[in-house]
This record gives sequence, C-alpha cells and structure tokens, in this order.
Amino acid sequence: MITFPNCKINLGLNILQKRADGFHNLETVFYPLAFNDVLEVVSTDKQTEFINTGIPGGEKEKNLCLKAYTLLKKHYPHLPEIKMHLHKTIPVGAGLGGGSSDAAFTLTILNEKFNLNISIEQLFEYASQLGSDCPFFLLNSPCFATGVGERLTKLDLSLSRYKILLINPGIHISTKELFSKITPSIPAKSIKEIILQPIESWKNEMENDFEPIVFSMFGEIKKLKESLYQQNAIYASMTGTGSSVYGIFNANDQINFPFDKRYFYKWISLGQF
Repeated sequence: MITFPNCKINLGLNILQKRADGFHNLETVFYPLAFNDVLEVVSTDKQTEFINTGIPGGEKEKNLCLKAYTLLKKHYPHLPEIKMHLHKTIPVGAGLGGGSSDAAFTLTILNEKFNLNISIEQLFEYASQLGSDCPFFLLNSPCFATGVGERLTKLDLSLSRYKILLINPGIHISTKELFSKITPSIPAKSIKEIILQPIESWKNEMENDFEPIVFSMFGEIKKLKESLYQQNAIYASMTGTGSSVYGIFNANDQINFPFDKRYFYKWISLGQF
C-alpha cells in the first residue's frame, strides 16, 4: 500500500505562555500543502525493515515512521513485520512538519492495511504521543491550533485563488534553542480573528513570534522574506521555527525571483486543498 504524506505551513504563530511541564502554549493556523513524500508499506516474513531514499532523514532509530510502527505494535502484537520505504522530498527540519506527517500517515496506512479498526479518537491519541503537530495530519484541512499544537478547530478557510512560493535555504535551526530565547505574550488580537480578515490585512497584523529571533541570528532568512514582499507577495512569513519561508501570490502572478543555487524552492497551488 502506498500513501503520500504532505506538509503544512503555519499562518501566524504566537507563543502565549510557558507551561508547568516545560512546554509552551501557542496559537497558530496550520494550512496543508500539496507537496508530498511517498510512503510504501508491505508485509514481510522477515524482520521489519525501514528504507529511506531521497532526502536523508537522519538516524533510522529516531525516524517517526518507525516510532509509529513500534507504538502500534506495542498495543497490537498481531501487527505483522513490515517493509517500509519512505522517499522524502519535503526538506527536513524546515518548519514544514514533514516528519510529523510521515508519522501520522504511517498510523493511518497501518490501520487500514491490517484492519486494526482503530478509532479516529485513538489515532489522535497515538499521534499526540509522536509529536505535537502529528494530529493535524489526521485531519489535513485548515485548522486553528492551540495548546502545544494538538488542540485543533477546523476553519472555513480557502486560499484556492492563490499560489505559494516555498523557499528553504538549508539552514539548520535548533527549535530547543529558539524556545529558550522566546518571551511568551498574549497578543492584542488572536490569529483566529486575523485569519478571517481579508488576506491583504495579514501583512500588518499576523506575525510569527520566532521571526525576530531567527532574523537576528540569520540575516539571510530575513532577506528572503523581504525579497518575497519586493516581488509583491500578498503575505510572506517564516513557517514554524524555520528555516523555510513562503510568499502567497495571486494565482496568475509572474515573478522573477533570483534564486540562490543552494536553496530549495517550489511553487505550489493552494487550490489543491
């Protein structure tokens, strides 16, 4: 069985307060993008095997797909040994949620392929154990997210009139370091209110709280966002904790962007979700 885990962007990201457990409450809007990895799962009579092609995904033992399989195997011992092949095209550690998506899609494909009959509520519980934004990819539609990102409210939000230019400069940013430098605060206006306003107003009202920290550390990323606005993006932002940035453009816009050869970039239609 083959499935195609997609990524997401954050539309706005506010860090509200630090919790007693050391994590942070936040608010953001997750918006799915039609940009996918490829995940194949087949049964095997040998020991479970995991293969990663395309973009390297780091240490095999830490891969979230394997962790998702191990989690289900613990609760469903009859789950057979498998051969799992993940072909990655979504940049890793880029604020796009690619690893979380791979994990959520692994839960779903194992449930369907082996008739585990796991309820959607239980799938959400398993996904939450794998990562704070994993549950989103079980819904895979625009959502307002709170808590640590696991509390989701579906939004009636369509960006089908637009396209997005996604750019990843290949800069690794430590999420742990960024959270250690953040000063939580409650914004004057919630992202949930701003997102329902005309998209032209987002530029002046919707922010990613991590941008000032990242931009002070990596001026190159700041310049990327500025360049997107110079090319008449309606809204531009860093997604998550970076280092990817994106610009939203009208579907018919033609732009001439001077891409650095080191960068990964991709145009994506927002009408596919």
